[in-house]
Amino acid sequence: MDYKKITVAGSGVLGSQIAYQTAFKGFDVVIYDINEEAIEKSKQRLAKLMKNYRKDFGSSEAEVEAAYGRLSFKTNLAEAVSDADLVIEAIPEVTDIKMAFYKELGNAAPEKTVFATNSSTLLPSQFAEATGRPEKFLALHFANTIRINNTAEIMKHPGTADAVFEDMIEFAEAIGMVPLPLHKEQPGYILNSLLVPFLEAAELLLVKEVADIETVDKTWMIATGAPLGPFAILDVVGINTAHNIVQAKAAATGKAEFVKLADMLKTEYLDKGKLGRETGEGFYSYPNPAFMKDDFLKT
Repeated sequence: MDYKKITVAGSGVLGSQIAYQTAFKGFDVVIYDINEEAIEKSKQRLAKLMKNYRKDFGSSEAEVEAAYGRLSFKTNLAEAVSDADLVIEAIPEVTDIKMAFYKELGNAAPEKTVFATNSSTLLPSQFAEATGRPEKFLALHFANTIRINNTAEIMKHPGTADAVFEDMIEFAEAIGMVPLPLHKEQPGYILNSLLVPFLEAAELLLVKEVADIETVDKTWMIATGAPLGPFAILDVVGINTAHNIVQAKAAATGKAEFVKLADMLKTEYLDKGKLGRETGEGFYSYPNPAFMKDDFLKT
């Protein structure tokens, strides 16, 4: 593995984390997004991340600043990938958006460049041909808060070259992740094959009016000893991501419960700017959510 220059496409919650972790481990990283507004939001996320690295790891000011110094920012895709060894895609979980992106990326990137998708639930084979280089394309999926929850699920599609798959395992180790190779395509990999149905079950309890948010989370936390309930987890994941997943399922199945759930997430949360923990409000309000109160599990 001789990757040196990395481009992260998409500067949202995960994209910013991936970019900073990679830079923190010594790589030169370009962050690409579609406009300056998105880039500015990413810089705000990065400022928070730098504080978290100091708090969580005792990193010095010099270390976190050096990592930031290895980052650059671009809104022109051709410029962002002009010398990239690897492009990690972390754009919205919407098939049409990803498909259009990969067609543009395939034309813009040098022949040497490997592409990896951080898609949560979509398969690399859905986009392999659009990349124009299916043998150099695979999935590299991170969990949220990657500096601590440092898993890297690496999933090939039938056309991925073995050498590219092995290089990605080595790259994941180089940026401080625990590589988890998957040799067969699976929607949701390992983590989201377990997590998405769990979160979906909680959302359906809400939309069917079986129980409210706090009761669902309280039940899970008391019964299992888990530190967070499903709705608190959804606030970390981001409600926009949750909505994209549910909307895709509604379109694929036509089931009324998923259509209703997608509509609820949009009208009650996204349209009101309640995107989750990052924006200060989602299913809970932050920085002092109800589930963190001393009496939450007792009343």
